[in-house]
Amino acid sequence: MANHFERYVEVAEILIRHGFGQIAPLLGLGQMHLGPTPRRAGTRATPERLVVALEELGPTFIKLGQLLSTRPDILPRPYIAALARLQDDAPPVATEQVRIIVEQELGAGIDVVFSTFVDAPLASASIGQAHAATLIDGTSVVVKVRRPGVVAQVQEDLEILQNLAHHASRNWAALADYNVEAVVSTFAATLRAELDYLVEGRNAERFARNFAHDTGIHIPKIHWATTTSRVLTMERIYGRRIDDAQVASLPLADRDRLATTAAKAAAKMIFEDGFFHADPHPGNLFVESNGRIALIDFGMVGEVDEQLRQRLGTLLLAFSRNDPERISRALLGLSVNGAAPDRGRLRQDMAVFMKQYQGRSLGEIQLAPLIVEMLAILRNHHIQLPGSIALLAKMVIMTEGMGVGLNPGFNLGKVLKPYAGRLALERINPRKLPALLRQLGLDAAALGADMPERLERLLQQLDDGLEVHLRTEEITPLVARAERIGNRLVAGLILAAFIRGIGDLTAADRRHLQNWQNTLLATGVGAMGAMGGFLAWTSRPGLRIRR
Repeated sequence: MANHFERYVEVAEILIRHGFGQIAPLLGLGQMHLGPTPRRAGTRATPERLVVALEELGPTFIKLGQLLSTRPDILPRPYIAALARLQDDAPPVATEQVRIIVEQELGAGIDVVFSTFVDAPLASASIGQAHAATLIDGTSVVVKVRRPGVVAQVQEDLEILQNLAHHASRNWAALADYNVEAVVSTFAATLRAELDYLVEGRNAERFARNFAHDTGIHIPKIHWATTTSRVLTMERIYGRRIDDAQVASLPLADRDRLATTAAKAAAKMIFEDGFFHADPHPGNLFVESNGRIALIDFGMVGEVDEQLRQRLGTLLLAFSRNDPERISRALLGLSVNGAAPDRGRLRQDMAVFMKQYQGRSLGEIQLAPLIVEMLAILRNHHIQLPGSIALLAKMVIMTEGMGVGLNPGFNLGKVLKPYAGRLALERINPRKLPALLRQLGLDAAALGADMPERLERLLQQLDDGLEVHLRTEEITPLVARAERIGNRLVAGLILAAFIRGIGDLTAADRRHLQNWQNTLLATGVGAMGAMGGFLAWTSRPGLRIRR
């Protein structure tokens, strides 16, 4: 802790002053407090004191608090509610400094690059501030300028946070089941990306490509000739915030259309693109005069890879079937901290949890309270989800909140349900079946090849604790039999997965199934015949392992 000593002392002082002195030693800050420990921490509730402490600690800690406000799988609900109110506001940078930064970055005077540049900022945050401007060709733009010194400050704080997380993971028993170092590492990578406006510009262009054919969504154009890592110039959006009073006064049909448009955009990001805006709060969505929704601020994004998207589809289908067993398995499949929970108790908790939704389809359920309560259950079982899922949960909750604000009868589940159904269709698309079977075959072959070695390793481990007398000629038949059993088990699993996929498809979309029933029937019969032949072949008494 020799590096950044003064900042360590400042962090310790602020935590102790706001009543968190008991955790300072757990964070490795026990020797950093130089003054007397206050006897009282004030009258605020502990979550409120945490918010004040984070605001006093500065932009990095404010951003961390905002991230933690999306993690009901880590923090209790009172902390989540308090952290959600954290504001990322900051006093504006002096005009002279802003102009110096812009001119240094663009290599020319502001009057040469812009025909107009408004010194008073449109908004000012901890990382940067935005100014209205006009390009020489008359195009109205917004210029975001990164605050001077913020990179050095954030880098120092991130190094400190990673060190504190290391100490906490070793000393704080309550965090034993949570990979806090991985949480901080993910946060650090996200925040460093936000510091680079070139990354934000590329994110915006990716969203623009994804929504190029969607007439209801507008992504502002990036002007690369006047964009650097410290200065970002984008098309200016004219419209009203989606929570503006004038938008709220529109007819209900118009407000419902806006809510549905935004929700469908969110669903497309998740289920089709695998790339989503992770901060869709009302200040980042504007309603233009033509009724189109414009989206801004692309610093915080999340990605959903193919495997994760499939698992999310499985989870949604399990919810639509009200199946606690499948829900539990799907959630455990998403876990990243390697926890070994009591599966029976988890299934029981999920069964109790799902009783309140019994008899209701996904399209009849409000998702925000469901997600928050489900994540609280995972926290009680010490199951931690990947950071991308936490960002995704935050996005879904914000999107549903925005929709309900526009139309109290809005239901996000109704919008998401068709996407889940299409995902089920995609999972057993006959065109994808050869690739799926090829991958399963490779996995089965790898398992079969590893089986003798794993069995022999198991016998060696048993030999360390037990005296086992077996000759080589006695081991070989056992290994051969185990390999045959393993191969047949894998074949059975493949067939079971195929049958289950058809069941998922039937439950998700009966209407489209009629178009594929002949193809699926032929594929199913062929697969069952192939599997039957394989099982018969592996049952031959004379089959032996080749050495």
